[in-house]
Amino acid sequence: MELIAEYRAEIISNQSVEDDIIERLEENIPDIQYTILNDVHGKGLKTRKMGSAAWPEQNFILYAYVDAEDARKIYAVIAEVKKKFPKEGISLFFTRCAEIE
Repeated sequence: MELIAEYRAEIISNQSVEDDIIERLEENIPDIQYTILNDVHGKGLKTRKMGSAAWPEQNFILYAYVDAEDARKIYAVIAEVKKKFPKEGISLFFTRCAEIE
């Protein structure tokens, strides 16, 4: 079996910027495939996002499996969105994929 993707990209962010992130990803990587988990709750460095009366905001998580070139594009997209929305709590992580034989 051939290894298709080199990296797993994981974006964890406030739902308020979800549309901006997806739009930019699809503009820069037209054939990107991804999975989104909505209504994600948690505590970051500065605030909680619990979807409650006390902590009303929520996050989303986007996963995509990509090659190195697309990983660099995702990094650039997230840097651009972070610059536009510096207080929204946007995180990006990459994990290298491994082939299992």
